[in-house]
Amino acid sequence: MIAWDPVFNQSGPTEFVFRVFSTVPEIQALLFLLFLLLYLMILCGNTAIIWVVCTLSSLHTPMYFFLSNLSFVEICYTTDVVPLMLSNIFGAQKPIPLAGCAAQMFFFLTLGGADCFLLAIMAYDRYVAICHPLHYTLIMTQKLCVQMVTGALGLALFLSLQLTALIFTLPFCGRRREINHFLCDVPPVLRLACADIHVHQAVLYVVSILVLTVPFVLISVSYSFITLAILRIRSAEGRKRAFSTCSSHLTVVLLQYGCCALVYLRPQSSSSVDEDRQFALIYTFITPLLNPLIYTLRNKDVKAALKKAISGKGSGP
Repeated sequence: MIAWDPVFNQSGPTEFVFRVFSTVPEIQALLFLLFLLLYLMILCGNTAIIWVVCTLSSLHTPMYFFLSNLSFVEICYTTDVVPLMLSNIFGAQKPIPLAGCAAQMFFFLTLGGADCFLLAIMAYDRYVAICHPLHYTLIMTQKLCVQMVTGALGLALFLSLQLTALIFTLPFCGRRREINHFLCDVPPVLRLACADIHVHQAVLYVVSILVLTVPFVLISVSYSFITLAILRIRSAEGRKRAFSTCSSHLTVVLLQYGCCALVYLRPQSSSSVDEDRQFALIYTFITPLLNPLIYTLRNKDVKAALKKAISGKGSGP
């Protein structure tokens, strides 16, 4: 394991500031209200999913167990970024110390990695449910589900700790550096280092492959088998129901992995900082918001469970 080196070979403490979105007060106010509204919708939507899954025993299944864990990760993920982002929209640029930047990056990478791993686990769950329905309860036991979620979080913690520790042993020249972003993400922070970063970029690509490419390949394989199994269903209504169940998950997968891949797997020479910020807005706001919207508006079980829970007719666990 890479050791955390508290000595950064710099004179005086280093601070970072984030590039402002706009200096026009009217635009600042509009952006603040927009991001605040999206953040509140993310909190309310994902909290509602966790609440209804915990409240109603009819939703105590592996699929909804993974969904509630995904919602919890989404809440923590956006909370790591958005409050600080909102505080920096108005007024002068507010500095963030080196340790604070490192902490934000660590939690952002951990929760983002856990998010990607959970999406892969959910694809495997759908594969077992559709391709091996008779053995579903025997395979997807409660113990296995807990182990898979714990393993996803543990692997994400390990990889993000290694990457964050490696990056923050770099020297950053100057006392105050401006990050052309709204969070301490890896690519914009690496651009501020005054040392050779080829090794660090190579490690970033390796971690990105482990977090993005490998799970996406597993998801693709799972859905290849799922598609073949669905096409063998004789009933048109049965095929429609099966495709509807999987399309919700696929929508979130394509947005999450697609935008993250464009930021982390694209060569640095061809990447644009402004484009990276735009892609980051998608997986910081849009994907966490789509999660509760898709799984509630397109899922009859969740909609029915929400109505029961609100009316007080739901049964406890």
